[in-house]
Amino acid sequence: MLPGALAVLLTLLSLTESKQKDFYTFKVVNSRGKLVSLEKYRGSVSLVVNVASECGFTEEHYKDLQQLHRDFGPYHFNVLAFPCNQFGQQEPGSDKDIDSFVRRVYGVSFPLFSKIAVVGTGANNVYKYLVESSGKEPDWNFWKYLIDVNGKVVDAWGPKVSVKEIRPKIAEMVRQIILKKKEEL
Repeated sequence: MLPGALAVLLTLLSLTESKQKDFYTFKVVNSRGKLVSLEKYRGSVSLVVNVASECGFTEEHYKDLQQLHRDFGPYHFNVLAFPCNQFGQQEPGSDKDIDSFVRRVYGVSFPLFSKIAVVGTGANNVYKYLVESSGKEPDWNFWKYLIDVNGKVVDAWGPKVSVKEIRPKIAEMVRQIILKKKEEL
């Protein structure tokens, strides 16, 4: 009896584990109000960032994020930006205003999502997952979470860590994707 119950328990545990969420299993709303499955980014590396238009980190981060997206994206890498007004009320505009501003001022071409909460009881489920997986919770704008091809959080950095400092790690992850694809040919 006991071995049978143990087998059932182990089977249930493995089923639960296989259904465990990863970053790419979530659905979010983009800045234009459309529901988007993050599944479309599976197989590429993603840098998820809580952005703000009126922060002291805005200019440097947006310029560097756009350069990263230009250099590595969109087939192997994506910047995924989530506007947030929780820190210093530095993202006060509507989704449409934010979208228009970053595209006009910084030439942003990476995906921009609807404004969300990233901490607290109203935090978006995507950010709950990021915080739980990394053990690091945003305490200001421009927190960056690096996601691998399978949707697992690799690392997270606060706003004082520049995008340029993270670039070598992203470059190596993208390089691994390209090498793997070449091997498969």
